[in-house]
Amino acid sequence: MGVHPLLEEYIRYETRRQFFARGMNVVGAAALATLLNRDAVRAGGTKTGIGAALPETHHPAKAKHVIYLHMVGGPSQMDLFDYKPKMIDYYDKDLPDSVRQGQRLTTMTSGQARFPIAPSKFKFARYGKCGMWVCELLPWKAKMVDDLCFIRSMHTEAINHEPAITYIQTGNQVTGRPCLGAWISYGLGSLNQNLPTFVVLVAKSSNTEQVQAISARLWQSGYLPGEHAGVSFRTSGDPILYINNPPGVTTEVRRQTLDGLKKLNEITYQTLGDPETHTRIQQYEMSFRMQASVPELTDLSKEPEATFKLYGDDAKKPGTFANTVLLARRMVERGVRFIQIYHNNWDTHANVAGRLPDQCRDVDQACYGLIQDLKHKGLYDSTLVIWGGEFGRTIYSQGGLSKTNYGRDHHPRCFTMWMAGGGARPGQIYGETDDFSYNIIKDPVHIRDFHATVLHLLGFDHERFTVRYQGLDQRLTGVEPARVIRELIV
Repeated sequence: MGVHPLLEEYIRYETRRQFFARGMNVVGAAALATLLNRDAVRAGGTKTGIGAALPETHHPAKAKHVIYLHMVGGPSQMDLFDYKPKMIDYYDKDLPDSVRQGQRLTTMTSGQARFPIAPSKFKFARYGKCGMWVCELLPWKAKMVDDLCFIRSMHTEAINHEPAITYIQTGNQVTGRPCLGAWISYGLGSLNQNLPTFVVLVAKSSNTEQVQAISARLWQSGYLPGEHAGVSFRTSGDPILYINNPPGVTTEVRRQTLDGLKKLNEITYQTLGDPETHTRIQQYEMSFRMQASVPELTDLSKEPEATFKLYGDDAKKPGTFANTVLLARRMVERGVRFIQIYHNNWDTHANVAGRLPDQCRDVDQACYGLIQDLKHKGLYDSTLVIWGGEFGRTIYSQGGLSKTNYGRDHHPRCFTMWMAGGGARPGQIYGETDDFSYNIIKDPVHIRDFHATVLHLLGFDHERFTVRYQGLDQRLTGVEPARVIRELIV
């Protein structure tokens, strides 16, 4: 029986000085690793990739890849998917105290003299066999509702952007923990050593009225080894700065330089025993290998015209959402495990009428194209696509209200997300909110439940997928109760 990957990683990072200092603990670790390996084999999971934390997943995985489309700012659920026709009769009436129930407000609206109801100005219709209500701004989504798994009862405790985005990405409102992509990189390992396991793309919105800050804290590895942090690809120019050789430097010279740096870094590691030194070595080696793989990945010139017609004309424009999701499909083809795409400007505190059509136009056909393209390429069943924001919006208006325009504040009590492919149940409409889209009245799904379900689709038991850090068995779903939502799974 081979060495368990956790022990292999331990040995890889162990210096001679540390080995003799710890002595017998290493023997105990070896025995424990043998038992762990035996348990993993008995589990009958899916074989993982290069450098994975476990040789197999805890149970057979339905998905091998994830494309996570995060709409930064919080999409308005009642203007897109959570149809509330009764609100027409409540136009400009105050939100009833019996509905609000004293719930927390942001400082942006807590000082308002009143909270007038703002019915959605957009038309809705039902589509597909599932009968999902979809806004007129999303005609391409309407065509594929029977492929999508809708969750209309997502909720969170976070009410402001930074903690809310951090929460849904890392499972905690406090920064410093591994994000979902880092956990997947750590657990599943690589399928292509010439490309990163976890890639991040930030798409450019056509409307830029109110963009939110997006920082690398959202794709960090936290207490996991640094090699599992997301690699950010630029959406215009060179995908990664300085990846190409400077003028006059040949590939052979670059290779010799990296070999020299590796020896120096190994000397540093033997002296200090810092695992981040190993991460630095691996980053340099990955950069060298990516010099050949990344240009081919990002060159869309060989894509047939039918592909651009599928995703929309914007797919030809570097940096657009359509362009980034097309790149995401190409990454999945080449073995990238987790692709995170951020699309900004969904923070509609004002001018919903002017901004929401632009936002939907950016993403609607592109999402349709991605789903159809994955099907055409035979990648749909093994790729989980996730779409959603960090929270929802309020039914009451922030600022001025008219029947043709309004704004909406942050609302953590309920919002809508959808999944597709990768074992997500197609045509499912899960969860229900009240007539005001303010409180959940059926089948609530907390962020922890969502994370547990995503991990399950990837073959992991969220309670067993842990890493020892600061004396605790840390996990993505934390210490509070979380459950896999079986109704969302095929």
